[in-house]
Amino acid sequence: MTLPIFPTLAGQTFATKSPITATNVAEHDSGRTVRTALYRGLYEFEVGFEALASDAACNPGLGAQSLQSVMGLYLQCGGSYGAFLYVDPNDNAATNQTIATGDGATTQFIFVRSIGAGLDSDFYVTGVTSVAVNGVAVSNWSLIAPNLLSFSAPPLSGATITASFAYAFVCRFLEDSQDFENFMQNLWAAKSVKFRSTRQ
Repeated sequence: MTLPIFPTLAGQTFATKSPITATNVAEHDSGRTVRTALYRGLYEFEVGFEALASDAACNPGLGAQSLQSVMGLYLQCGGSYGAFLYVDPNDNAATNQTIATGDGATTQFIFVRSIGAGLDSDFYVTGVTSVAVNGVAVSNWSLIAPNLLSFSAPPLSGATITASFAYAFVCRFLEDSQDFENFMQNLWAAKSVKFRSTRQ
């Protein structure tokens, strides 16, 4: 399945990114609490477009029919129903990332990326530049969407598997309605477009 991609446009003015976690808290009569982590590694995004062009000629710096690019994606997804890929301009690639350690039998490994001291695997790999085993580049691998590295033969036990790759977040719009403001001839704005990453 090929997912549509959220457009990159000159009229975008800001973006916010909020990490989301969920914890189940059970309180007892003794005053103690039991906490269970339900999930982590998801994000809510909000982007703003101060100017979108509805034609192909009057405002070429904004991109031809940039309004239709944003509105068309929203309609294609059916609001909050369908999924799309969002490439975060500040969080979209990993270089020489340690993926796993071979055990001599396993041939498939989930791509992960480091975030500080943590690891995350909730993303969609859009391209792989290189894969290495114990620092030596190898070619006996393939990418299985959305984020699985598959070898034709298992790496040796104890071997360090690294990769350089690009990724995006699988997202859904938060609302089933979206405001677009026509503030000037052929110029529109979408001042708050909200969406959230999802589990794959």
